[in-house]
Amino acid sequence: MTNFITGLGLQVIPWYVILICAVCVYFLGNVNPAIIIGRAKGVDIRTQGSGNAGTTNAMRSLGKKTGAIVFVIDAAKGWAGYYVPMLIFMQIGLRNEEILHGMVSDAPALLCGLCVVVGHMYPAVFGFRGGKGVATAFGVLLAASWLHALILIAIVIVVTLICRYVSLSVMIAVAACLVFAFAFGAYDPLWAIILLALIVWKHRENIKRLVKGQENKLSLGGKK
Repeated sequence: MTNFITGLGLQVIPWYVILICAVCVYFLGNVNPAIIIGRAKGVDIRTQGSGNAGTTNAMRSLGKKTGAIVFVIDAAKGWAGYYVPMLIFMQIGLRNEEILHGMVSDAPALLCGLCVVVGHMYPAVFGFRGGKGVATAFGVLLAASWLHALILIAIVIVVTLICRYVSLSVMIAVAACLVFAFAFGAYDPLWAIILLALIVWKHRENIKRLVKGQENKLSLGGKK
């Protein structure tokens, strides 16, 4: 796989096409179902529970069914944020002789994958207060390498069922993703580091609570 940064500099895809796609998927990431559904129910999800506009807090504050809907939509926009631009870039690349010489790269699509996650985490339309990006990142990883992504989500589910700490399961999946990137080439290593660093940063308070033994466990029952 071509290095992420090097791939962006190959100029196979016009820079303005990459920019337009990156901006579009950023605003796709702004579509936050936890906030939208919460407002439809008369609730600002960011004032409930942990204050995070994502799957876990939606499950805790709005119910398991709503949490599942939030996860599916967030993952779907992550998948679309990578896969749709990739199709566009491939169509452009097919008209470019450089693709015949192996010069085309998936780096522009990887960039768009980062942008849709950033759009979820820091949505301009919602005052830059979004979610932590786990479900959206899963969608991006699913589009980039579906088998490894399914293993990662399985890790999150199994660890959560065992210990009921969602944040801990996410951190373990982050470590596994780095192994997949560096040892097996599932994802571009540099790109994976950037993506996972964003997720770890958004979980910094959870990590502090885990260390202190103060992190909240996920209730496997119904809505509180």
